[in-house]
Formats: sequence, structure tokens, C-alpha cells
Amino acid sequence: MSEPSEVPDEGQFVRPFIITGGRSLPAQADLRLETLVVALDAAEGAAPLAFEHQRIVTLCQEPTTVAHIAEAVGVPLGVAKVLVADLVVGGRLSCSQPAELPLHTLERIRDHVRAL
Repeated sequence: MSEPSEVPDEGQFVRPFIITGGRSLPAQADLRLETLVVALDAAEGAAPLAFEHQRIVTLCQEPTTVAHIAEAVGVPLGVAKVLVADLVVGGRLSCSQPAELPLHTLERIRDHVRAL
């Protein structure tokens, strides 16, 4: 007889849909990878937050990108967008888009990538 396969401890992994309450779309649609997110001062004295939300607010004491938040919290990008959007709507975070790159800069990047 073969031995049973090792099953990972289910307590170590939380499914993304549990973290987002089953939602897959953020409440705020304009969040991009490079969107800068920063915690608002009012967020410190407000009601307690769930684990992931609290971790995001702590990370955002300094301006941080959505991509960095996803990596630091250890969740997929879509989940990070949902969580960040929840905090923005709740008045805990503020977000801003970095300035767009000029067209000539984008063309230079494209040319360098093609040269690879």
C-alpha cells in the first residue's frame, strides 16, 4: 500500500476570496500597479481593522505602490486592489497616480526592449 500524501496545514493558507469577502473587483477602478498609496492621519485613531487591512495601513505610513503592498502582504494583485480600495473608500488611505511618462521616454524604453 502506498502512504497517504502529505496535505499542507490548511490553517496556514487563507483563500483570497475569504480575505476580500468574495469580491473580485475593487470599489475604486482606477488603481494601477504604480498607484501611490499613503495612510491618512485620521486612520490612527479609528476603529480596529482586520489583519490585512491593518498591515496595509502600517505599510502606507510612507507612500507605497499597490504592487509593493501586494508583495509585502503576500496576496495576489487583485486582492491587494480590493483591500486598498476598501481602505480608500473608508477614509483610511489616500491614493494618487504618478505623473505619466512623456512619449519620447516610452519610445526609448520600447526601443531598448526591442534591442534585447
